[in-house]
Amino acid sequence: MEVQAEMEPSSSVRTEGETITGLMDSSLVSAVSYGIASMAMVFINKAVIMQYPHSMTVLTLQQLATSLLLHFGRRMGYTRAKGIDLATAKKLLPVSIFYNANVAFALASLKGVNIPMYIAIKRLTPLAVLIAGVLFGKGKPTTQVALSVLLTAAGCVIAALGDFSFDLFGYGLALTSVFFQTMYLVLVEKSGAEDGLTSIEIMFYNSFLSLPFLSFLIIVTGEFPNSLSLLLAKCSYLPFLVILILSLVMGIVLNFTMFLCTIVNSALTTTIVGVLKGVGSTTLGFVLLGGVKVHALNVSGLVVNTAGGVWYSYAKYRQKKAKPAKLLSDLEAHKK
Repeated sequence: MEVQAEMEPSSSVRTEGETITGLMDSSLVSAVSYGIASMAMVFINKAVIMQYPHSMTVLTLQQLATSLLLHFGRRMGYTRAKGIDLATAKKLLPVSIFYNANVAFALASLKGVNIPMYIAIKRLTPLAVLIAGVLFGKGKPTTQVALSVLLTAAGCVIAALGDFSFDLFGYGLALTSVFFQTMYLVLVEKSGAEDGLTSIEIMFYNSFLSLPFLSFLIIVTGEFPNSLSLLLAKCSYLPFLVILILSLVMGIVLNFTMFLCTIVNSALTTTIVGVLKGVGSTTLGFVLLGGVKVHALNVSGLVVNTAGGVWYSYAKYRQKKAKPAKLLSDLEAHKK
């Protein structure tokens, strides 16, 4: 009996360790999936916008495709997502508004901002998330995190000074999208943690609630009905049709992986993944799709910006890795 009594705490520790390992595996898969989808989406959207300037119509089509896929998937039993609940819809309405505002401003900014600079600006999102975290009572960041974020911001400023294709309006749109991205990530994390909603359910509500809002915008901005007639004409060109279909599919994949990563991990982890995928996107952005005039100051700023992003990611990784270790240490202390 004494041996059994001594074995029970050890078994508890082992079970807890296995649980933590499983969570870390799912966290890694969700983070990598989001990173790949996010990087691919930047280039696909840029390719679409270069041939079809009506960005709001593209966003509306992406959300419509997501709504229809999830609706029929639920009706056919492929997903356990619940139907529309009015109370939940009211809670998630701000998420939908901020999400669509972010994507709308991001798509619009791609018209005047090249991909490397767009990614550099979007790397300011961790700074905004950290500020939001402090304001919402999550505490102050560590010294390493604060310094890395400042380095990222400094690199963005340096790169902008050397950007020959500088577009003030485009920069303003990209910075505005950073604000909206911060808000919806914080709200998604809260919805997953406090309301117990799955990534599929949040994605379904988000796409469904987006449709009236986006339909109103494409009418107010004057895109509709000209955008529809132009779209039909463009679709007769096979390469554009392929890119458009890829945009719709990747819009669904990106939404799912983003919400999954935010719920499984956190809003901050999602922004870290965004920073890391930006390294590859920045490099490819110099050689794909064009629109980049290389300048020493611009390249130096992007290097500093990327270095700050990598440092930030490493600091947050170390910080998060210390939490499971501390939990196991506490369990061992409890056993004694």
